[in-house]
Amino acid sequence: MKLVPIYELKQDLASVIAEAEAGNDVVITRHNKPVARLTRLETKHLHTGPQFGKARLRPEVRGKTAGRYLQILEEDRGTDRR
Repeated sequence: MKLVPIYELKQDLASVIAEAEAGNDVVITRHNKPVARLTRLETKHLHTGPQFGKARLRPEVRGKTAGRYLQILEEDRGTDRR
């Protein structure tokens, strides 16, 4: 575990983040007192198969909205249904 004062963190943020990415905990201090800890983010496995990013929105039930909400969702995602 490495102690890093805030002023040093401001000057060399990229290398401190790289150290945390490598798995080393970094404790950020102010006036020699710990105020925060920077650690590596543990992410769950994300499956990226051949259909990754090619999903389409389809209504499960055609009801009162008649699928209009899909148009709004797709506009928000930046995709085109046509």
